[in-house]
Amino acid sequence: MAKQRRAKPRRVNSRPPVGSRSQPPRDRASTQSSATQPAPPAAAPRPPIVRASYLEAIALYEQGLSALQAHEYSRASTLLRSVLSSYPEEKELRERVRLYLNVCERQVVPRATAPGTPEERVFAATVAFNAGDYETALDHLREANKAAPDHDLALYMLAAVLALRNEPYEAVPYLLRAIELNPENRAMARHDADLESLRNHELVRAALAAIPAAKAERRRSPRRR
Repeated sequence: MAKQRRAKPRRVNSRPPVGSRSQPPRDRASTQSSATQPAPPAAAPRPPIVRASYLEAIALYEQGLSALQAHEYSRASTLLRSVLSSYPEEKELRERVRLYLNVCERQVVPRATAPGTPEERVFAATVAFNAGDYETALDHLREANKAAPDHDLALYMLAAVLALRNEPYEAVPYLLRAIELNPENRAMARHDADLESLRNHELVRAALAAIPAAKAERRRSPRRR
């Protein structure tokens, strides 16, 4: 009787297969923290740079609105016109200025037909000035100055008209007196394109550079009720 062979036990290969080396397990917490780490915050946008000229134009614009609300139409018209002539780069502001300047003109025109008081003379001069009729404006302003020598707006406009007529020696005293009576005229004269020819004058330069110790109370011109 033949002997039955005993099956040999199979050797189990304990080595890992090639290409699958065992690696130490990673820390799950560190893996998750690196995967879910928030991105750094974006840099905040820089605030827009406000030009000094824009602030100056706004200051004149607001003064013009205040004068308009007080029914001082000639002063309002002069202030608003100064924004147009001195700050041509402020396009959006100029649109608003033109709107309120038209309001002033509608109030001025009826009174310009037969001016009597100094204030009405200044109204009529404003209409003529804006229309480019400097001769008529000068006539009205001289009459207003005779009746009210300390009417600072009449003095200021006299200086502007004479400067545009290339008469600086006559214009300078009017401008200096206007600034002396009302310090607000100093800020306006610093940028008014109509007064450009006067700003090279020594006395005018000194007056425009001066800083008043205290802001004088603005004189209100009489208004018809």
